[in-house]
Parts: sequence; C-alpha cells; structure tokens
Amino acid sequence: MKLLFSLPLLLGLAGSVHAQNASECPRLPTVQLSWEQRDRGDTLLCRAIREDGSEAFGVSITPDAPYELRRSNRLGPGTVGEQSVYWYRGELATQPGVQVRETMFELADGRSVHIWLQAGSDAELTQLIGTVQAVRFDANMLSSK
Repeated sequence: MKLLFSLPLLLGLAGSVHAQNASECPRLPTVQLSWEQRDRGDTLLCRAIREDGSEAFGVSITPDAPYELRRSNRLGPGTVGEQSVYWYRGELATQPGVQVRETMFELADGRSVHIWLQAGSDAELTQLIGTVQAVRFDANMLSSK
C-alpha cells in the first residue's frame, strides 16, 4: 500500500497549486472545503482542503489507473456522485490507527479517477465518505459502465 499515497504525494510536491477550477476538479458539496489543484503533465491532482488547512480527501485523474486495487481489500459498494463504485481498505504503515479508504473508476473519456481518504475514527470515516458521495463530476465526464 506504499504506492497508495506515493503517487499523490509526488504529484503534490512536483505540481503547481491553483485555486478551485470547476471545469477541472469535480464540484465540492460544501463551502467548508476548497480544492488545492496541481497539474503534472496529463495528471490532475485535486485535494479537498478544510478551512484549517488539513486534507479531507484527494482525487487524482490520470490517463490510466495508477495500479489495481486488491480484491481481498474490497469492502463493499458505494457511490461517488452518480457513479457506482466499490470502496477498498488501505493502510498506512506509519499510522496504523488511521482508517484508509480508496476507490477507482473510469470517466467516459477513458481517464481513471482515484479517490482516497484517511480517518482517525469511525465517525470521521462516515462523515468523509458522505462528503465524497456528494462530490459531482461533470455529467459528460462520467462513464456509463
């Protein structure tokens, strides 16, 4: 699972930061969050930032899936916007008490979306997943799969 956060971290360190741009990052469900956007070549990294500056969750949009999620880590179905997804359990070796969830799906144009989040408690996990469920991608970006 080291790769889980190494790609977004590397992109985050290498890219340039932009204010929220509705045409690139998906629409956030709440004004308490704002996007920190970084572009690196053909990869877009969107970090949902809380008012205190901490990351709520992240979204990367890449030409191809960065890796395959392990079926043995699959927890169950969910949604992101109107897209059906499966959530997977992840882990952070340096923070064993943190609950990590991630999902991937494909956009209509073939690009891959990877969403990840980290929570310190069950209540925070439930709240974050609810927020991610309300994220909206532009309708013509979504796959009909």
